Amino acid sequence: MSFLSKVIEGFKASPLPAQKEDISIELMQKIRAIQIKTSHLVTELMAGEYVSAFKGRGMEFNAVREYAPGDDVRLIDWNVTARMDQPFIKEYIEERELNVMLMVDVSSSGEFGSNGKLKNEISAEVASILAFAAIRNNDKIGLIVFSNKIEHYIPPKKGKAHVWNIIRTILNYQPEGRLTDLNIPLEYLLKIQKRKCIAFLISDFQATNYETNVKLARQKHDLVAISISDPRERDLPKVGLINLRDSETGETLLIDTDNREMTKLLTTYEQEKRNKFKKLFRSIGVDTIEIDTDGSLVEPIIRYFKIREKRH
Repeated sequence: MSFLSKVIEGFKASPLPAQKEDISIELMQKIRAIQIKTSHLVTELMAGEYVSAFKGRGMEFNAVREYAPGDDVRLIDWNVTARMDQPFIKEYIEERELNVMLMVDVSSSGEFGSNGKLKNEISAEVASILAFAAIRNNDKIGLIVFSNKIEHYIPPKKGKAHVWNIIRTILNYQPEGRLTDLNIPLEYLLKIQKRKCIAFLISDFQATNYETNVKLARQKHDLVAISISDPRERDLPKVGLINLRDSETGETLLIDTDNREMTKLLTTYEQEKRNKFKKLFRSIGVDTIEIDTDGSLVEPIIRYFKIREKRH
C-alpha cells in the first residue's frame, strides 16, 4: 500500500474538519476523486524522493546499528562493518521539520484545458500531492491562494484535517480577481514567512515583470516554480476560423487556424515565452518543474527530486 493510501485510509476513519456542514456533495466528490487519483499516482518512492531531496541525511551523527533490509547502503559504516564482520550503518539525528508553503494561482487563465482537465484542476492535484508528501514526513504545510490579489491564506500546520482544509480551499475557491500578478504572492511570502521555507509557486505564469521579487524570495527561501500548461496553448488544431478569448482580460482575437503562417507565429510566440520563463528562473537559481495537462503529474516531480538529491 502506498503512503497516500495509508494517509487516505486514516482520512476515511477520521471526521472532516469543523467546516463539514459547508461542504457540498459535489465538492466532496471532487475531494474523494483527488484522494483516489493521488493514491494511485504517489507511492512510497515519492515519499522517499521527497525526503532525500529536501531533508538530506541529517546534520549530526547519533550512533551505529546493525544493517536491516531496506536501509540506505550509502549509510554503511565500513570500519565498524569490518571489525564486527557484519554490516552496520550510521544513524543521524533527523533534521528539524520543514515549513512548506504552497502558492497556488487561481486566476482565470487556469480555466482552460483541452484534455478533459483544466489547468487549475491540475494545479489542485499537484498541490495535493505535495501536501500529502509533506505531512507524511511530519512537515508543516501552508497555503497562499492568489490571483492579482491575495485571495486566501492558511498558515502552516500539521495534521489530516489541515490537509483536508487546504485541498478543499484550492478546489472550491471562487476568486475575486481574474488577472495574474506573481509579485503579489512573492511579496506576501516575504512578509509573513520570516524563517526559511520551501515554497512551491504553482502557476501558468501568464504574467510579466516579477523578476525582482523572484530574486528576493530566492535569497530568503528555497523557491521552486511549477509551470502548468496545456498543449493547445502551443499548437492549435486546424479547424478554420476561431475566436480566441483571453480569460483574464476578456479580449478576443479572430484566428484562421488553416493559415500556416499565422499558426506558426502563435506557436513561435508561445515557445519563446516558455523559453524566456526557463531562462529567467535558471539565471536566478530557481528550480522549475514543467507539467502539461495531458501528461503525468508525478513523473516530472520525481524527476526533479532525483536531480535535486544528486545536486545536494
